[in-house]
Amino acid sequence: MEQRSGNIFTRIDWWTVALYIGLGVMGWLAICGASHSYIETSFLEFLDQSERTGKQALWMGISMIVGILLMCVPKHTYRNISGIAYLTTLLLGILTIFIAKDIKGSHSWISIGTFSIQPAEFMKAATAMALAAFIGRREFDMKNNKDFLKCIAIILVPMIIIVGQKETGSALVYFALFLALYREGMTGIYLLMGATAIVYFVVGIKYSNEPFSELPVNIGPYAVTVLIQTFSTAMAWFWCKSRKTTLVLLIVNASGTLLSYFVAVYLIEFDIMITQYILLAFNIIYLLLMARLKKEKKNIWIAVYIVGALAFFNSCNYVMQNVLKPHQKVRIEVLLGLKEDISGAGYNVYQSKIAIGSGGMFGKGFLNGTQTKLKYVPEQDTDFIFCTIGEEQGFAGSFFVMVIFVAFILRLISLAERQNDRFGRVYGYAIASIFLFHFTINIGMVLGIMPVIGIPLPFFSYGGSSFLGFSILLFTFLRIDADREQKTQRT
Repeated sequence: MEQRSGNIFTRIDWWTVALYIGLGVMGWLAICGASHSYIETSFLEFLDQSERTGKQALWMGISMIVGILLMCVPKHTYRNISGIAYLTTLLLGILTIFIAKDIKGSHSWISIGTFSIQPAEFMKAATAMALAAFIGRREFDMKNNKDFLKCIAIILVPMIIIVGQKETGSALVYFALFLALYREGMTGIYLLMGATAIVYFVVGIKYSNEPFSELPVNIGPYAVTVLIQTFSTAMAWFWCKSRKTTLVLLIVNASGTLLSYFVAVYLIEFDIMITQYILLAFNIIYLLLMARLKKEKKNIWIAVYIVGALAFFNSCNYVMQNVLKPHQKVRIEVLLGLKEDISGAGYNVYQSKIAIGSGGMFGKGFLNGTQTKLKYVPEQDTDFIFCTIGEEQGFAGSFFVMVIFVAFILRLISLAERQNDRFGRVYGYAIASIFLFHFTINIGMVLGIMPVIGIPLPFFSYGGSSFLGFSILLFTFLRIDADREQKTQRT
């Protein structure tokens, strides 16, 4: 039977609760600033249930009550119901695709009376819990391909469903869960692949039509092939620890690239992309040969990486032209500096920068933001709530909010590290990763350094489903953490 020591509320991490309450209060005040108009005269009007501020206050209260109830559920219960919770939210997500109304092209909201809920917000907690329960099994081995692929499937299935709801931004959040896998032993090669894919996309698209001054080739494709050669050579050194393979790839790639460039510029003009593809073909063949002769099996994965990188890069232009919707394509082009569209796709970011810049060092004061009052920034109390903080509280206030967020995320990581089993640790890292992704991407897109993908800032952006979903993530973990020292004995 389970041995208990003390009341659950004496074991809860109150520092995390304090940070949660602080973020929630600051978020509500930011929504007050974003929603306030000159007509309002008293503070009580912010609690009016017909106003967004009143609705948000109600959801904050509901979230606190739900949090208290979650704290009453034993840790082993969360592990036991993880599969049921996961499947239930998946089925609800599929149902949402067919019954939800079309709201700005998205089918992700279910209306219940005067309220609407977004099931995708609750899929995060269920997915994180299911992933933690699967990895927490005694027989789990991250190096076992079947176990690893099952982890990938647990993450990808809800992503596919959310994409079916046409909520691409919300689906991307699930990539954050790979950080939890990395903590549990997943090789860093997968994180490298994700990072390099972003580099190939940005470089390839941004410079796809920019030619070399001396050669009849574009900079984008040429630069990407050189980067693929560089990264694959680095992988041979840092991952495979093979000095011979690294030297061969380095010498062949460097000499072949430089020689072809010299010949094409000073002797005979020709398409040097041909040489680049020949060099990459040599890399693949040599790596496979070494894998067979020297039994260096990791070389096979580097060869697969090269093939995958080439396939990914060559598909980027097709995706831009034929898969992405016009507004999504324009957003990427604006972000990469390929197009200025301050009256269209870039309008939100442009106005957001003006609002933040106008705040100066200490801001214009609570409820005194002129850009906010005049509603220049669309979605200023949801996805772009941070610009309200920047205008009203200035650089100092914005920096303070970011410090509290960072302290909150670091605290979650600290709690995750002190867990005495993999279930608690994986769940802790999963929710910390989700909060980190939302925090980084949301503030990044408001500042214009990240693509606008429409994800909320936790505890700040208006939305009952969002606030409740993040609260469920957090309080479930707080209960798991409170039970970390509890032992189970069989009688």
